[in-house]
Amino acid sequence: MWYKKNASEVKDILKANSENGLTENEVEERKEKYGLNELEGKKSITLIQRFINQFKNFMILILLVAATVSGVLGEYKDTIIIAAIVLLNAILGVVQENKAEESLKALKDMSKPIAKVLRNGSILEINSSEIVPGDILILEAGDYIAADGILIESASLKVEESALTGESVPVNKDLEIPKGEDIPIGDRKNMVYSTSLVTNGRGKVIVTETGMDTEIGKIATMIDSQEDLQTPLQKKLDQLGKYLGILALAVSAIMFLVGYFQGRGIFEMFMLAISLAVAAIPEGLPAIVTIVLSLGVQRMIKKNAIIRKLPAVETLGAASVICSDKTGTLTQNKMTVTKVYTYDKLIDAQDINLEDKDEKLAVMTGLMCNDSSIEEDKGEKKAIGDPTEVALIVLARDNGLYRKELEEKMPRVEEVPFDSDRKMMSTIHDIEKGYRVFTKGAIDVILDRCKGILIDGKVEDITDDHRKRIIEVNENMASSALRILGLAYKDIDQIPGEINSKSVENDLIFAGMSGMIDPPREEVKVSVAECKSAGIKPVMITGDYKITAIAIAKELGILEEDSEAIEGSEIGKLSDSQLAETVDKYSVYARVSPEHKVKIVKAWQAKGNVVAMTGDGVNDAPALKRANIGCAMGITGTDVSKEAADMVLTDDNFATIVSAVEEGRSIFDNIKKSIHYLLSCNVGEIIALFVALLIGLPTPLLPIHILWINLITDSFPALALGVDPPEPGIMDRKPRPLNESIFAGGLGISIFVKGCVIGAVTIFSFYIGKEVNIETGRTMALVTLAVSQFANSLTIRSMDKSIFKVGLFSNKYLIGAIALSSVLLLSVIFIPPLRVIFELAMLDGIHWLYVILLSLVPMTISEIFKKIRN
Repeated sequence: MWYKKNASEVKDILKANSENGLTENEVEERKEKYGLNELEGKKSITLIQRFINQFKNFMILILLVAATVSGVLGEYKDTIIIAAIVLLNAILGVVQENKAEESLKALKDMSKPIAKVLRNGSILEINSSEIVPGDILILEAGDYIAADGILIESASLKVEESALTGESVPVNKDLEIPKGEDIPIGDRKNMVYSTSLVTNGRGKVIVTETGMDTEIGKIATMIDSQEDLQTPLQKKLDQLGKYLGILALAVSAIMFLVGYFQGRGIFEMFMLAISLAVAAIPEGLPAIVTIVLSLGVQRMIKKNAIIRKLPAVETLGAASVICSDKTGTLTQNKMTVTKVYTYDKLIDAQDINLEDKDEKLAVMTGLMCNDSSIEEDKGEKKAIGDPTEVALIVLARDNGLYRKELEEKMPRVEEVPFDSDRKMMSTIHDIEKGYRVFTKGAIDVILDRCKGILIDGKVEDITDDHRKRIIEVNENMASSALRILGLAYKDIDQIPGEINSKSVENDLIFAGMSGMIDPPREEVKVSVAECKSAGIKPVMITGDYKITAIAIAKELGILEEDSEAIEGSEIGKLSDSQLAETVDKYSVYARVSPEHKVKIVKAWQAKGNVVAMTGDGVNDAPALKRANIGCAMGITGTDVSKEAADMVLTDDNFATIVSAVEEGRSIFDNIKKSIHYLLSCNVGEIIALFVALLIGLPTPLLPIHILWINLITDSFPALALGVDPPEPGIMDRKPRPLNESIFAGGLGISIFVKGCVIGAVTIFSFYIGKEVNIETGRTMALVTLAVSQFANSLTIRSMDKSIFKVGLFSNKYLIGAIALSSVLLLSVIFIPPLRVIFELAMLDGIHWLYVILLSLVPMTISEIFKKIRN
C-alpha cells in the first residue's frame, strides 16, 4: 500500500530521482516492463462480428425470409439474386461502419491529455500514455492527473476526486502519512489518483501505478462505460426510420391486397411487397450520417479544431453568439514586455538598468513570482506555462537574471498560488535575514494590499497621491493596449503559521508595473467581419481592464462605441433577469470573474441564442459546460477546461471557431442533402409501383430491379453528397434555430414533389416501352428511375441556386459516384448473362433517347422552380 510509505521509501523502491527525473533509457525499460499508461476499454468488435451484425437489421431479415420462400417454391434465381444483393449490402455496411469507427477512434486519440514530467533534469510535456512508474509528475492548478502517485512536494494543493469517490468537493493534499488500516481513497491525503483534477495549488509526485494497475483501472464499470456519441439529429433519424418502416410495411400490405384482388399471383405480390418495403426505408441513412459527421470532424482537425463530443458538430452550425477570451484567442498570445514602470519612471524594456535598485527589484519580482519556465528540448528552447509569465522570464534573461541562479541564493519555501478570483499570486523565499514575499497581479488588487512604495531605493508610506498617479500611468499604458501587471514585495521575519492570501498578501511594498503587448491576430479581423455577415454576434470576455479591452475590440471591429463595454463589477450588481434584458447591448465584458462568465452565457441563452464560449482556466469549466458549445484552448488551456469542453482549439485562435462554425453549417447542409436525396428517391420508387398497380398496369419493376437500384443509387451518391463543398454564401445566412426540424425550409414538400415526378416519369417510360414488350418496358423504367435519381443528386446540391451556378463538376466525388453507379446499372443491360437474370432487354436508339429525356424531366422541373423562386 503506497499511501503507508514515506517519499524516500517510494524513491528507493521505484529507483526514482526527484531532482532530475528518469533518463531516456530508464523510461524505455519501464515501458517494456509496465506497458503504456492506458486503460483497456471494451474490446473492439471484429470484422466478422460486424459482418454478422449487418444481418440483425429487421428489413434484411425480411429479405432473407423472402429468399428462403423463393428457394422453397423453386425460384432459385430470385433466391441467388436476393442473397447476392444482401451480401453486397452487408459488405458495404461493414466498410461504412469501419470508416466511422476509425474516424471516431482518431478523434479519441486526439483528445488524450498532456502531462508535465521531470526527465533528464528538464520539465517536458508528454502524452499521458507515455508516463511510467518512477516518473516525477509536475502538477499545477487545472491539470488532469494521469497516473497514481505519492506526493513529494505540495503547495496549497487541492484535488477533485469525484471520478473515484463521487465527492465533488476538492480534497486538501499534503505529505502526511495517514494513520490507521484500510484508509479509504478520499482520506489518503498524501496520494493523488488517475482521472482526478487539480483545482488549486501545485505539487510534485512520484508515479507509483499506471494503466490498469491504477485505482481507476481496477474499476471494471469505469473501463466498460462508453459515452453516447449519437447526436440529437441521429436520434431523430433513428425515430424517423422506425416511422418509415411502419409506413413502408403498411403500404406493402395494401399493395399486396390490391394485387391479390386484381388476380395477380400471390408469390409475385409477396416478393414485390417485401422488396418495396426494403427499398422504401433508407436503412443506410444512419451509417451515412455518422460517416458525414466523422469526415467533418477529420476536416475540422486539419483546421485546428478537435471535436471531443460529436453532437457539437451539429450544434456549431446553429451558433449565434461567440463569447471569446481576449488573450491568445483574439490576440497573438506572444506577450512581450515593452514597458516597465517604477515610481515615477516609465522605462522602455530595452533600457532597463539593473544598477538601479527600483528597476532591478521590479524585474526580479516578475521573475521569482513565476511558475512558468523556458526549457531546452532536443536543442530547442520551449516555453512551458502562461505566456504572461514567460514574457517576464524573457525580460529578466535579456537583462542577465536567471531564476535558477537566484533560487540558489533565495530558495522558494512557500507560495499562495494564483486564482482568478484574487487575480494575484505570491511566493515566499528564504533570504539571509528572514524571508521575502514576491507578489504579482492585477494593479487594482495589488494597490489595495500595499502600505508602502519603493522610490529611489527607499521605502516610503504609500499615499493617495501615489495611488492616483499609478492609476493614471496604468490607464495611459492600458489605452495603448498594453497588458499591465502590478509588482510588489515585502520582507518578513518568519513564515505565517497558516499560508493563505489573508496572512501573506498584506502590507506589501509597491515595486512597479510591467506593461506587455499582445497584438491582435490579423486573421481575426476578417473572422469578426465574417461573423457579423453570418448573423453571429462576436463578444469579448476578458479579465483585463475595460480601457485595454475597448482598444483591442475597436481594432478588431467587435465594438464601435465605448458604451458597448461593461465591467464585471456592474454585472455583479445585476440579477440574471436584468442582465438578460440588456445583455445584447454589450460586445465587451471586462474585468470579469468566472462566475460572471456563467451569468453572461445564461443571459444570452435566455434571449434564445446558441452560445459558443471559450475558456482555458480551471474556473472556466462551469461556463464551458453551460454554453451550447464549450471551446477550450489547446495551448494555454488546463486539462480541466478541456475535459469540460465540446471542442478544443489547437491554435487558441478565434478564427478557428469561425471556420468550425462554417464547417458545422456545411456538415448540417450536407446531411440534409443526403436525406433529401434518399427520401425523394424512395418516394419515387413507391409512387411508381403503387400507382402502376392502382391503374392496372403490369408491375413496372421486378423485386430484383428494386433491390439492385436501391443498392447502386442509395449508397455512393448519398455519401458523395455528404462531402459536398460548402455553398457560396453559406456564411451570409442567419443561424438556424437549434431545434429546427430537418424538414424545415420546404425540404419535406420538395422530397414529396420530386418523388412524385420521379415516380411519374418512371411509369410513363414503362408505358412507352411495354408497347414493344414487357422486358423493354421494365428496362426503360429501371434506367429512367436510376438516371433521374442521379440527375436529382445534382440538382439538390442547392435549394435555390442553379446547378450550373453551383458547378456541375464541382463535387468530383459525386461525379465519380454517379459514374460508378452508372457502370453497375448498365452492366445488367449490356452483359448478356446478367441481362437474362434480370429479365431485361437491349434498347434501341429511340428508346434510349426517350429514357434520357424523361430522366432529365425531374431535374429540369426543379431548376425551373428555383428560377421562379429567385
